[in-house]
Amino acid sequence: MGTILIEKGSVVTVDPEGRVHSPGYLFLQDDRIAALGPGDPPQELQERAEIRLDATHMAVLPGLVNAHTHLFQTFIRGLADDRPLLEWLEAAIWPVAQALQPQEAYLAAMVGLVENIRGGATSVLDHQYIHTDLRNDDGVYQAAEEVGVRFLLARGWTDMGYHPAFMEPPDRIVAEMERLRKAWHGRHDGRLRLEFGPLIPWGCSDETMRRTHQLAQSWGMGTQIHIAETQAEVEMNRRQRGMGHVEWLAHLGILGPDVQLVHSIWLSDREIELLAERGGVVVHCPVSNMYLASGVARIPEMRRKGIVVALATDGPGSNNSQDMLETLKATALLHKVHSLDAMVLQPEEVLWMACQGGAIAFGQPDRIGSLEVGKKADVVLVDLDTPLAMPVHRVVSALVYNVGHGEVDTVIVDGQILMQGKKVLCVDEEALLAEARKACAALFRRAGVTV
Repeated sequence: MGTILIEKGSVVTVDPEGRVHSPGYLFLQDDRIAALGPGDPPQELQERAEIRLDATHMAVLPGLVNAHTHLFQTFIRGLADDRPLLEWLEAAIWPVAQALQPQEAYLAAMVGLVENIRGGATSVLDHQYIHTDLRNDDGVYQAAEEVGVRFLLARGWTDMGYHPAFMEPPDRIVAEMERLRKAWHGRHDGRLRLEFGPLIPWGCSDETMRRTHQLAQSWGMGTQIHIAETQAEVEMNRRQRGMGHVEWLAHLGILGPDVQLVHSIWLSDREIELLAERGGVVVHCPVSNMYLASGVARIPEMRRKGIVVALATDGPGSNNSQDMLETLKATALLHKVHSLDAMVLQPEEVLWMACQGGAIAFGQPDRIGSLEVGKKADVVLVDLDTPLAMPVHRVVSALVYNVGHGEVDTVIVDGQILMQGKKVLCVDEEALLAEARKACAALFRRAGVTV
């Protein structure tokens, strides 16, 4: 660690006032933001800087938060294109996932995390539910530790009604959470963390939901669950329990600011009111929802009611990438065409969801999500000196509508430079891809999957 001065760029703070300093500077000391402001940096900061980054014609912004993905799916992307959710699970997810081993989980996560870095994400929330080998979780954590991203693993679980290979007895779920908590939770000053990840309402019993949520609260952890992704799943819950997914969570007493509800597409008016009343962070995955033809979540309405919304790519098996800059544009355009309102979801709102909304979903709004003194030194530089964006009349607009992963130039997490000049520094990318390619082929042979 040391001091880094970023200067001459357009500093997009995403702070409560939405300030953009163009040009401006940002001074990082060790793992924190120590100073920022408009114009040239003070002479004293120039003299103290051990590293100086020239951000001319670049946007300097908080690291984006990918609030929901499944890193193991890097090995299965493109396997089951053009199928709805339940058919996609049967065709792509289940056959390969049953054979997944820790080294493959590690390599898939390594590739997926490098992909997130290239897409502008410094914080990644992985809903990891493949426990056919219990050490898979450790493989994923090892990848996050080595790559250097900010990482939250939601340990997925299901104890009823799902594929038998992935169901677990409640005592094993709790025991594994206790093990992972001791082994990984809070390491590197909270850069690696853990939370509960009940998979889906139709795969989780009421009793285990209550038990795990009580533990999550006592341990100061969150809970993330897939909610109302498809109409078929909601209808299933209504037949089984007589209520929608959010109504069910409210009935169990599991609805509040510490719960992240991924997708939340097929919600009733009453369920949206419940979210507004009791809290809960909606994690919106627009590309995945379009890819699987799941539907369109009522995001503008939720935001009007004060519901916090974060953004995510979802897993690369149903996206098929993890490009958070692509997610920004998809979010804005999906809701404009769906509402037939060109004014809905302005670029500043979309960027807020990806940064501040993501920080709330991540459980660290006091540490990440904006460029403010005292917050973590998680910063992304995006190259705007490109035919894709020139001329840049409004920086935030260019970030949402013009650029993509290819323009991400520099990524910093905890004051460590993970990528610079569009070159990944935290891992030998070429060697990683070669090793992952071989491992994936071996996995498919063992799983009996032919492409």
